[in-house]
Amino acid sequence: MSNVVPLLRPRPAPDAAARATAMVVSDLVTIAEQLHDIGARAAALGRPRTEAERTVQMVLDAVTSIERALDTITDGGDYTPF
Repeated sequence: MSNVVPLLRPRPAPDAAARATAMVVSDLVTIAEQLHDIGARAAALGRPRTEAERTVQMVLDAVTSIERALDTITDGGDYTPF
């Protein structure tokens, strides 16, 4: 009889759906960050003011759409895949 108690137990592998969801969330966060950078660069192009404002607003609208998608996928930001 052994009196050794294992302290570490192997963690179960996350299921494929959780992995796929985590990958989509990661991709959307990356795209949102890139769009923020693109908006800043678009504002600095030296185009006429109204054109620059419209361009930046459209980019910000895209960011808002991605953030809404993230809220939907993560149930309002409370997402723990593993």
